[in-house]
Amino acid sequence: MHIQPNSYRSPIRGDNIVATSQPLAAQAGLAVMNKGGNAVDAAIATAITLTVVEPTMNGIGSDAFCLVWDGQRLHGLNGAGKFPAKWTYEHYKKYSEMPISGWGSVTVPGAVSSWVELSRRFGRLAFEELFEPAVRYATDGFLVSNIIADQWAGQVNRFKEFEEFNRVFTNNGLTPTPGDRVSLPDHADTLTKIASSNGQAFYQGALAELMVEDSDKHNGQLSIYDLGDHSVDWVSPISGSQKEFELHEIPPSGQGLAALIAVGILNCLEDTTKSLSRLTRLHFEIESMKLALREAYSEFSDPSFMKKSVEELLSDTYHRRLAAKISINKALQLPLTHQIVSDTVYLTTADTDGMMVSFIQSNYMGFGSGVVVPNTGISLQNRAAGFCLDHKHPNCVAGDKKPFHTIIPGFITRDKKPFSSFGVMGGDMQAQGHLQLYRKLVNGERDPQNIINAPRWKLNKDGTLLLEETFGNDILISLETLGHRLKKMPYGSYEFGAAQMIIRSAHGYVAGSEPRRDGQAVGN
Repeated sequence: MHIQPNSYRSPIRGDNIVATSQPLAAQAGLAVMNKGGNAVDAAIATAITLTVVEPTMNGIGSDAFCLVWDGQRLHGLNGAGKFPAKWTYEHYKKYSEMPISGWGSVTVPGAVSSWVELSRRFGRLAFEELFEPAVRYATDGFLVSNIIADQWAGQVNRFKEFEEFNRVFTNNGLTPTPGDRVSLPDHADTLTKIASSNGQAFYQGALAELMVEDSDKHNGQLSIYDLGDHSVDWVSPISGSQKEFELHEIPPSGQGLAALIAVGILNCLEDTTKSLSRLTRLHFEIESMKLALREAYSEFSDPSFMKKSVEELLSDTYHRRLAAKISINKALQLPLTHQIVSDTVYLTTADTDGMMVSFIQSNYMGFGSGVVVPNTGISLQNRAAGFCLDHKHPNCVAGDKKPFHTIIPGFITRDKKPFSSFGVMGGDMQAQGHLQLYRKLVNGERDPQNIINAPRWKLNKDGTLLLEETFGNDILISLETLGHRLKKMPYGSYEFGAAQMIIRSAHGYVAGSEPRRDGQAVGN
């Protein structure tokens, strides 16, 4: 689907804001605020609604991560699940790569536990109230939006052999077109069970039993122990700074650290080069990201298995060693060693009391593993595909271990005060997108819609540099002269991800939403 680069969106201003990739979900979050809920309540309601109205990117069986500014300080939540304990490397060494479908690609889903824990710690409304919009859309139906319909049609061929997937998400193999009404009654029943049990049904009750039963039927290894033992982790965010702005990320097993490594490298380069042209600044950003992703794909894993510490990877000494590899006159030729494919939903909320939330959840590859637990609507993620099969690598597949994760929420403070909650969905675009949006803000842009609209670049696995066509020809020619191998892409191509962003203003908030997707920012 081609998006017009000149399609115009105004930034949205308000005291309470929700921004996400599907309009009905954004409005669900704002409705919760209008009932007296805070930004966390709104974020949870939006996330739950997205499992219904945007099933192409996430589901009830997703994982999730979150950054919350509670009015005083920033908190990090890692809601990723581990691989079932009974799986071992021996089960997978016969493969050339990790499977991307079926029960062998499923880790314990963590999104539901993230909703529960966020509500417990920060929510204002009753947990059950947050499910009302999603249950209504699942029961009464919703009208499918344009880009989601396009994504739906593009994904179903992967899942022809999955009977329950096709029963729930297709009509005899056909997918909905824009404007079609879709209802998901199994989702409604499952969400109602989760709501009324405060999530217990999902991890210890009837829904857990149904998941394990289906796993056993298909030679999976998920157990009641795996589900009951799961818990989210509250983590200390990690950060890097430029000027008065500090970029905050969730530590590994996610890839947010890659954006911070790139920021650190850029600090070293810009220490030595006082006056930078637009071209040189862009060249340095691309080269810094190359090196940062190289580190991510060789070092990042479940933190219990990493060989290099986060502190070492964030150190000035380490960044200077990497920065020394970069030339102002010539591009590095570094094909990336890992290719990530991911489809994700991101949302951000902020309220009149100063609470801001950056939240992301995902089934990894579109609908995920193809596994839909019978009569539940629970589509399970395929996060185990993020493991590798090199037994010497810290991210090598193993039971009771978290895989390398793509999904990362972002947050920016200015002079130690909250300034922006933001994220960029889209696999290996996420760390690259975080860097690009952060750098635009650091370099003076204050309109979040302009920041999101701006042309993007992406480093591809084969070493090519993908650029949206809205970059000027002078920049493209100059980058080629430096040795970058370019591929010009249409504006709005899925490769460049999708962003949402809220910036704190003098009297409230201003927000932007991705014009390359269906979503919107809403406020009051």
